[in-house]
Amino acid sequence: MSWSVGQVAAFAGVTVRTLHHYDEIGLLVPGGRSHAGHRRYGDDDLDRLQQILFYRELGFPLDEVAALLDDPDTDPREHLRRRHRLLTARIHRLQEMAAAVETAMEAKKMGINLTPEEKFEVFGDHYPDQYAEEVEQRWGDTDAYRESQRKAASYTKDDWKRINDELNTVHARVGELLGRGVPPDSEEAMDAAEEHRRLITANHYTCSHEMHTCLGEMYVADERFTAFYEAIRPGLAVYLRDAILANAARNG
Repeated sequence: MSWSVGQVAAFAGVTVRTLHHYDEIGLLVPGGRSHAGHRRYGDDDLDRLQQILFYRELGFPLDEVAALLDDPDTDPREHLRRRHRLLTARIHRLQEMAAAVETAMEAKKMGINLTPEEKFEVFGDHYPDQYAEEVEQRWGDTDAYRESQRKAASYTKDDWKRINDELNTVHARVGELLGRGVPPDSEEAMDAAEEHRRLITANHYTCSHEMHTCLGEMYVADERFTAFYEAIRPGLAVYLRDAILANAARNG
């Protein structure tokens, strides 16, 4: 028995586009084709898809998933042990922060003394005034918010362009590491996460490692942040979050 790509997408809760992508990169090549050349998936294909989705749920990038499923020299236990360490660190951090979380939405900048035309030039259609009320309600009584307001009030259009360029450079660097399959707890990824934290401190507010992990969780939990990072590279929100957690653990 076999199923069409649309049927499999419905079974698994993924999009047809995702299945097409998996086929194109050789991660999940359907076992058959119809007379018209359409993809047909069998039981073995569904079993493999289940394994793929399991590893993706744990945050593994696609190239690591392929290695786990296809490379006879790959030790799945070592990959799972590393992922377990990241998840354990994440749980520990969340437990520590459960009592009181004080952070600021670094991507939603406030207090910007720019004209509407300048804001659009710097931020496009994502400039932050639309979130100012929400941010003030959530974090208006924190030191981080007040520090961010003081700094933002002094920035010119050129300052904001520089800040955006710096952050975009870090995002591109993290996305490139993800694309190369570099683990999020590698030195390269943790160094990139540290640079991300340093830029927040330099340009917005003092961002401790604990606060940084809180931001990382928000990048995954808040669909607006997730959409922003996914537009840079699929899987980037989770990857950056994991790199931030690993970097925080490295720094105690």
